[in-house]
Parts: sequence; structure tokens; C-alpha cells
Amino acid sequence: MQSVRYNLALYTVGGIVLIIAALILKPFAIVGAGERGVMMRFGKVQNEILDEGIHPILPIVTSVKTLSVRVQKTDLKADAASKDLQKVSTDLAINWNIDPAKANQVFQQVGDEEQIVNSILSPAISEVLKAATSEKTAEEIITKRTELKTEIDNSLKKRLAPYGIIIRDVSLINFGFSPEFSKAIEAKQIAEQEAKQAEFTVKKATQDAQAQINRAKGQAEAQRLQRQTLTSEILQQQAIEKWNGQFPTVMGGNGALPLINITPPTGQSATPGK
Repeated sequence: MQSVRYNLALYTVGGIVLIIAALILKPFAIVGAGERGVMMRFGKVQNEILDEGIHPILPIVTSVKTLSVRVQKTDLKADAASKDLQKVSTDLAINWNIDPAKANQVFQQVGDEEQIVNSILSPAISEVLKAATSEKTAEEIITKRTELKTEIDNSLKKRLAPYGIIIRDVSLINFGFSPEFSKAIEAKQIAEQEAKQAEFTVKKATQDAQAQINRAKGQAEAQRLQRQTLTSEILQQQAIEKWNGQFPTVMGGNGALPLINITPPTGQSATPGK
């Protein structure tokens, strides 16, 4: 009975020791979702990259460093100069991630996420921005913002691809210029708006004047056509239509009603009563 109890106690103690040893030595590595595990044997980075999940490893001999391969957003601010030597301060937002297939290379050459931002991303952004803005005037930086973004995006992708860094998108959030230049831009915009308004006013006045000329020409043409088609029968018809039903108060010597001369003289328009 004592022997059974002794063996049971021995197994219990042995199990506890194994559990404690497993917790301390960690003969396995867990790689979380959106991560990759970089294996190191006696501190040397191995070619094998661990995917998400649990992986057995040799304690003490092997260690694992996990890196996030999810898309990360980094906000940076960089200063540069335009082609016309205007100082430009730019706020940028960069979406990037570590290439999952090159996680071991990234860790070996650069380091973790913080080292990537400080050692690789920030200097690359600053240099690419300076190169892009130096080819454009300050006004072009504002008016050709989309073109500038595309240039920065493509240049940054090419620059960081060899390091195993994938650039997803670069957003140019804001441009800042000197107060004097900002006032000059505002004054120019106001002047352009006033010029457009003046041009619109002149154009409208010209159109109104032309419309009046066209109406006058139309009226003159209508009168000319009317004169050409005017006949005694038409005048007689118009006189009848306008008669109010009353006879003239002045009678002829023989008591006959006078007739209205409706035959137009040659080259003139006839008017009833004349």
C-alpha cells in the first residue's frame, strides 16, 4: 500500500516538474493571427518562417520572434522645397506591411516594426518627397496633387521593395507653406474669381445686345414683308374688322355716305380714313 502511494506521489511530482519545465523552457511557439514567426537557432536567423498556429521547437536551442504582417498605418511629417524654392511642410499617412515571405529577411536586416519605421520608412519618405517636390513649383504642388501622390507612391514602393516592405498606399493629408506664400495664393484665387465674374458679365451683356439687334432685325423684316403683301382687299378687311358699327356724323351734299379711300398710293402704305 505504501509502495502504491509512493509511486503515485512520484508520478504527481514528476508531472508537476514536467509542467513547470515546459512553462519555463517552452518547447513550442505560438504564432498569432496576422503574424509570422522568425526562427533563430543559437541566435542565427533560419530560412524557415513559421505560419500562424502552434509549432514545436527545441528549448534553449531555438527561439522565435514574431512579427506582424498586417497592414499598418504610420503618420509622418516631412519638410521639402519646391522648384521655385518655397518651403513645403507635408503631412503624410503611409499604409504598409511586412512581406510575409520575407519576414526573416526583414528581421535580420532591419529589425522589428519600430526599427522599420525609424530606420527605413521615415528616411525613405523624406528623400522621396524632396525629390518629387523639387520638380514642381509650389502652385503645381497644390494643383497637381494627384500626380504628385502617384509619383511618391511609385517611388516609395520601388525603394522599399528590396527590404521586404510593401507600400499599400500613400496619402498626402496636408501641405503647409509660409504665411506670405499662403496669402499670395489666396489673393491670386480671389483675383481669378473676380476676373471670371467680370468675363461672365461682359459675355452676358454682349449676348443681350445681340439679342436686341436680332429682335430689331426681325421686326424690320416683318414690316418689310407686310408692306410687300399689303393690298386694297386686305386694307378693306382690316377696316371692316375695326369698324365699331357707327356711321360718320358728316354726310355728303347729296346725303350719301363717304367711302374711305383704301387704295394705297404708289410706294406708300394706306391708312384707313386717309
